[in-house]
Amino acid sequence: MRRPVFGPALVLAAVASMGTTLAAQPPRLVQPGAPGQPTRDITAAEATDTSGVRHGAADTRFMQGMIGHHAQALEMVALVGDRSASADLKKLALRIDVSQRDEMQMMREWLTARGEALPDPHAHHMAHGQMPGMLTAAQMAGLTAARGAAFDRLFLEGMIQHHEGALTMVTELLATPGAAQEPELFDFASDVEADQAIEIARMRAMLKELGK
Repeated sequence: MRRPVFGPALVLAAVASMGTTLAAQPPRLVQPGAPGQPTRDITAAEATDTSGVRHGAADTRFMQGMIGHHAQALEMVALVGDRSASADLKKLALRIDVSQRDEMQMMREWLTARGEALPDPHAHHMAHGQMPGMLTAAQMAGLTAARGAAFDRLFLEGMIQHHEGALTMVTELLATPGAAQEPELFDFASDVEADQAIEIARMRAMLKELGK
């Protein structure tokens, strides 16, 4: 008996049909089980559902601490107006003031929505030894007393220190097991990391110009 001979057109049609069938099948999503437990198939909706994600103690501490951290930055930029003659420094100070006020409001709303306590508005005055990058009372006094180019240098050096402290806080949060799982908090921490790194680079360039 002769074997049936399939022409090229029939072969191509069969391949196309298989491709259509495979494309119509959704990808399989598998959720790993706990140690000793089996995996299970989940739907795309289950894979993207973040409603069950909850904040933890590290998240609360980060938000409470960052409010105080930002509060000191606002005290620093409030000194710029009558102490610096640099238009570029005043623009930088205004940008920091606007962005950090907005972020402080967001953090307060985040804490309130989760039933967490808001920090004391003056707590940051006592927290320079507890949070990375915070200026000491002596540094703030020196900044307050300075004028002109001397002020500009102290401000830039102090704000670089302050921003680097904020980056440390973000790094510590992200390194904490189970922390920063909420999308809103993770996005905020990522924005802080990106924005303040950019401002550090800008301030270093401004310091270099001052030294010329």
